[in-house]
Amino acid sequence: MKIFNPTQHQAKKRFGQNFLQDQSVIERIVRSIRPGESDNIIEIGPGLGALTREILQLSKRISVIELDREVIPKLKFNCDGLGELNIFQQDALKTDFSEFAAQSPIRVVGNLPYNISTPIMFHLFDYLDQIKDMYFMLQKEVVERIVAGPGSKTYGRLSVMTQYFCEPRLLFIVPPEAFEPAPKVDSAVVQLVPREQRPHLESFEIFAAMVSEAFNQRRKTIRNVWKSRLDADGFAQIELDAGLRPENLSLAAFVKAANFVAGRLEG
Repeated sequence: MKIFNPTQHQAKKRFGQNFLQDQSVIERIVRSIRPGESDNIIEIGPGLGALTREILQLSKRISVIELDREVIPKLKFNCDGLGELNIFQQDALKTDFSEFAAQSPIRVVGNLPYNISTPIMFHLFDYLDQIKDMYFMLQKEVVERIVAGPGSKTYGRLSVMTQYFCEPRLLFIVPPEAFEPAPKVDSAVVQLVPREQRPHLESFEIFAAMVSEAFNQRRKTIRNVWKSRLDADGFAQIELDAGLRPENLSLAAFVKAANFVAGRLEG
């Protein structure tokens, strides 16, 4: 079957388009996802359908969200006859993903535009009760931040917030030459599995605010970062060393501190 080659389509910078074209990388992603015919798969930003084609041959059905209306005819052409392709020409950041989960939990995949990858992930976190798992191609640096643990230089707000919602795993690195046009940085494929039980929070808003405050001032000790929220007695009660820097705090420590602050406010 003849398909459109990425070199035959002008990638648009405003959509952050880099079309995956390395077949070995595509096959490795599909092996990681292991799509089945009973799966409810949603792909964000399918582009010309390089990944869509391979998934569709196994799942026989896929829904895709594509903002660029000009790429849709080529996507249809490339996937013709392979299965049921449902195309939604819309912005993933404005999509209500619960509409896709009416019959069964969704599995979300995508080669996300680097410029909006984090906002898309945080938008999806609102629908985690209806999501089975997620597989994304992201900038390598972003994935390293997502999976980083306490004590790492790359550990930060993105690490803590993502790990509160999901269990992340870096699957493999993808070089620039796997794309057309080639980006200037390495990419990586990450698996995100929603946690069956998230740590209990008295107030998500306070938790999110304290995480942001911490990493906006990551060179300061948490004594100074949270001085308006916690005094020496408060740190002692939650058994947290006030001399630590934010990068040394575990997810559990952030949760414990936030719950203590929320409890004080309620009291």
